[in-house]
Amino acid sequence: LSPGAKMGCFTFIKVVMIIFNLAIFLGGGALLGVGIWVTVDNQSFVDIFGALSSSVLQVVNVGYFLIVIGAILVVIGFLGCCGAQKDSKCLLITFFSVVLIIFIAEVAAAVVALVYTGLAETLLLTTVGPLLKQKYGADTSFTYIWNVTMNEVHCCGLNNYTDFTDSPWYNTYQTYPAPCCNDLQPCNATLAEQSNFGGSLPRACPHLCGCLRQGCFRQILNEIRTHAGVVGGVAAGIAALEIAAMAVSMYLYCHLDEK
Repeated sequence: LSPGAKMGCFTFIKVVMIIFNLAIFLGGGALLGVGIWVTVDNQSFVDIFGALSSSVLQVVNVGYFLIVIGAILVVIGFLGCCGAQKDSKCLLITFFSVVLIIFIAEVAAAVVALVYTGLAETLLLTTVGPLLKQKYGADTSFTYIWNVTMNEVHCCGLNNYTDFTDSPWYNTYQTYPAPCCNDLQPCNATLAEQSNFGGSLPRACPHLCGCLRQGCFRQILNEIRTHAGVVGGVAAGIAALEIAAMAVSMYLYCHLDEK
């Protein structure tokens, strides 16, 4: 290529780098803002986004998760955008290094998730399960989120209705949450067991498939597995973008002296 063509190619890639990282920076800022909002007022977040958001809130602390991801994206966007704009080798190599570390961490996390899926599920159950016995009926926000989840996802507890035994709610009212009995009252152990495992179903619940209330954890896992192809596609797309970003930043780094 002629010097002019090389310069034109360099300028084009530089502009693409700036625009791409500006988008990352703005997206990270948006996630950071949402993360702060969820942390401060998660109840309004659930009101707006519904059952999926309430289900996710049971598994991870969405607010802090979004804050961390948003902050990382803001840093990456800043490094990439300023590095390309100012022709800074230091910023470009820092950008490359940060993206490479994240890429390696994602690959490692994917491998661990595939190998230790069963162990991760067990740890999650043993961590989140006790919270139901400690907080349901005592913590207003926690109770509200679980009620929304159970009503919208059509599930009961993390595993089943027994997760609420000895909870503040059960100790106060001597009943299980209404969603565990398909809103039939009084929601005692007998009715909850019929709703969870079949048994002799009440007349108000004539169809077995529409009446069984499985644990929310299994329901959420089933939803994730159902959409595993979409999740895998998104992960592959993100990995491809990261590889492209590293390639572009390294190209600019190597050709700055030839500009």
